[in-house]
Amino acid sequence: MRNILVIEGGAADESSLASTLTQLDCTPTFVADIAEAKRLGFNGFQLLICDLTLADGLGIELVSQQHSCPVIILSKTKDSASIVEAMRAGVADYIISPFVEADFSAALERVLKKSAAEQTETVSADPQAEPLLGMIGSSESMQTVYSRVRKAAPTRSTILIRGETGTGKELIARAIHDASDRADKPFIAVNCAAIPETLIEAELFGHEKGAFTGAASKRSGLIEAAEGGTLFLDEIGELPSEAQARLLRFIQESEIRRIGSNDAHRVNVRLVAATHRDLKKLTTNGGFRPDLYYRINVVRIDLPSLKQRGNDLLEIAEHLLEKAAIRHEKSGLHLSPEAIQVINNYTWPGNVRELENVIERAAIMCEGLEINTDTLEIDTELNESNHFNAEILTPFTGNYLDLQQPVHAASNETSSRDHMPDPAGELSLEDYFQRFVLENQEHMNETELAKKLGISRKCLWERRQRLAIPRNKTSNKSSD
Repeated sequence: MRNILVIEGGAADESSLASTLTQLDCTPTFVADIAEAKRLGFNGFQLLICDLTLADGLGIELVSQQHSCPVIILSKTKDSASIVEAMRAGVADYIISPFVEADFSAALERVLKKSAAEQTETVSADPQAEPLLGMIGSSESMQTVYSRVRKAAPTRSTILIRGETGTGKELIARAIHDASDRADKPFIAVNCAAIPETLIEAELFGHEKGAFTGAASKRSGLIEAAEGGTLFLDEIGELPSEAQARLLRFIQESEIRRIGSNDAHRVNVRLVAATHRDLKKLTTNGGFRPDLYYRINVVRIDLPSLKQRGNDLLEIAEHLLEKAAIRHEKSGLHLSPEAIQVINNYTWPGNVRELENVIERAAIMCEGLEINTDTLEIDTELNESNHFNAEILTPFTGNYLDLQQPVHAASNETSSRDHMPDPAGELSLEDYFQRFVLENQEHMNETELAKKLGISRKCLWERRQRLAIPRNKTSNKSSD
């Protein structure tokens, strides 16, 4: 299905266009004016159809807006001056209404085919930038990812994938494995953050019988299980220092030694690592070994956040909705214009994983076939920079607020402004969060930190992950 944005105000025309576009295997979204179209956003649409004259301006103004799809102008008058102006502005076609349906259909198909051919030509200029099998999206940022994957996959070099939580780091790692000469060998994925520190070395490198309490028998590790194939270490920044040292030797010498054994043996395993943290920054404060960082950072692939992927956002949402509709046997599920607007405007801190969960929930809870904003259940209040509790955190200055006595924005607005220094000295929300957590986590547990910041523990954890703030492992967690 091709998504078409139609901007016009006539109900009769809307009904006619809806019927025609549906017959052409298109999904139309109707808005009344340019302002509503801009609020909705142009991401995910393959074509704009717009009246020449609208309540808030001329349709040709949209040609100069930041979107990548062609524009067809509809006009009720054969004003040659308007036609010439529209063509000079760069519209794809100018159609006089009422139109003959066959002529309109031919024009629409011609414009869509030309647009598709231009996009194909752009991608074909660099075959390495074509989407990988099983992946969706052709935004410029993802084309860079596809290109780097295809260039690096055939080599034996270690690869570091960086990206926010939920951006699909494991999906890229699997694509690297599948595009390599190891595709028929094992792909072993390990989440380093999910294994206790006391067990991570034994899990990766294996152990001998009696090597430690509970080691009742000899056991090979996950590195050996990946023999001939690929080992994917997700969240490698969470590895404890002892495991980092062992991993460094594995990368340097292609050999491992099981815990409790004096004998080392060689392995043939390619390493792909991933992290959402700034490892280079961690090397400066002792959180990550510099020599290990340089060993794994041979080829780096940076994944964009979902909000940075432009037109990919709605394309992914439509794909996920189609899959959900099949799973739940609800053929015909679709997003309302308002739902599309919310999806385009939301920041998606959880990226594709969050989008998938939202679509899945909406498909289950939707009573009809149209998913609206209520069904999406997106907390738009968290969309404003994923902000903190405004009741507790007023505008930040270079000095911390006394969090023992929470300041309420409404009652203390005047006094706060009276004491605010020059704006150049202000801290951003993220700077404040980072500094407050680092300075207080030694004597506060996670529950207390979250309460003082006016956020939930889940939000605290998510912000720690995004800002790469490690937990103080020596702090008292008894009341967590």
